[in-house]
Amino acid sequence: SILNELTKPNKYRTIMISKKKRNKNLVVVIASIAATGGLLFGFDTGVISGAQNFLQDINGWGISDSQLEWVTTAVLIGAVLGAALSGRITDILGRKKVIIIAAIIFAFGAVATGAAPSISLLVVGRIVIGIAIGIASFSVPLYISEISPTKNRGALVTMNQLMITIGILVSYISDYLIANDANPFSWRWMFYVGFVPALILLVGMFFVPETPRWLISKGREEEGRKILNKVEDPELVEEAVQKIKADIARDSESAS
Repeated sequence: SILNELTKPNKYRTIMISKKKRNKNLVVVIASIAATGGLLFGFDTGVISGAQNFLQDINGWGISDSQLEWVTTAVLIGAVLGAALSGRITDILGRKKVIIIAAIIFAFGAVATGAAPSISLLVVGRIVIGIAIGIASFSVPLYISEISPTKNRGALVTMNQLMITIGILVSYISDYLIANDANPFSWRWMFYVGFVPALILLVGMFFVPETPRWLISKGREEEGRKILNKVEDPELVEEAVQKIKADIARDSESAS
C-alpha cells in the first residue's frame, strides 16, 4: 500500500508527460496541414517566373510585355479582394471552413490557368488564384495561432511564413523540371502542379478540428474544451478557456 502511494505520483507524471508529447505532435501535424495554404501562397506567387518566357514565345501565344504585366499583377488584384473579404467570412463560417474554401479556389485556379484558352481567361484564372492567396494569408496564420498551445504558438505561427518560402522554392524547381524549349506550351503544366498541394490542403483540412476560440465564441464551449484537451498542456486548459472568454468579451466591448 505504501509502495503504491509512493509510485502514484511518478505514474501521474509519466502519464502527463506522455499526453503533452502526444498533444504536441498532434498540433505540429495540424499546423503543417494548415500551413500548406502558405506553401500554395508561395507557389502561385513564384510559378509565373518560369512560365513567362514560354507565354512570350512567338511559337506559342507570343504575348506582349503589357499583357504579361496583367498576368503577373492579376494575382495581386485577387489577393486584395480575398484579404478584404476574409475577416467577416472567417468569423461567420469558422477558420476551418474558410481554409477549405481557399483550397477549393486554389485547385480550381490551378486547373483554370493551366487550361486557359486565351490570355483573358488566363488573367481571370490568376485573379481567382489571387483571391485564394488573400484568403489564405489571413485565415491560415489565424487558424494556426488559435489551434496552437500557448507555449508553442509563436514557433508554430512562423511555420506559415516558412511554407511560403518553401512554396516559392518548389515553384522554381517544378518550373525548371517542366520547362521544355521544344514545347512552348509547357507553361500549362507549371500551373497544373499547383493542383497537388491544393488537393492535399483540401483533404487534410477535413481531418483537423475547428479552433477552440471560434467554437467558444459561438457558444460551443464544450466542443472548444474537447479540442483544447487535445492540443493544450493539461494543466493550462482551464486557464486557456478563461483567457479566450476574456478576449471574446473584450472584443465584443470594443465592437459595440
